Amino acid sequence: MKDTRVTLKRRHPYATKSNVLKITKTPGGRLVAHRAAKKRNGPKCGDCKCSLPGIKHLASFQYKNTHKRERTVSRAYGGSRCAKCVRARIVRAFLIEEQKIVKQMMLDKSKKKGGAA
Repeated sequence: MKDTRVTLKRRHPYATKSNVLKITKTPGGRLVAHRAAKKRNGPKCGDCKCSLPGIKHLASFQYKNTHKRERTVSRAYGGSRCAKCVRARIVRAFLIEEQKIVKQMMLDKSKKKGGAA
């Protein structure tokens, strides 16, 4: 029966999320414990709360060591809102502007009609 015992290198023996150990065999045949990094959720869309594609899932303090192209997407609201929500915002703004124009035209028409009579 082979020896599967591993000596922990740190004084943290509990099996918590922050202390996940992966047992690896060295070329010398020893078993050593490699500490695995925690999985990160990554940035979410501010409107629909879906995960933003194209942006790395890192801890917040690690983003300062990345390039700007890894933190954002080259689009309006890139890195803050998903494409679907940005499209919805643009369409909404366009329809509101169209509604204002129609309202103004109706007011002008009613004034013209009232002034002629």
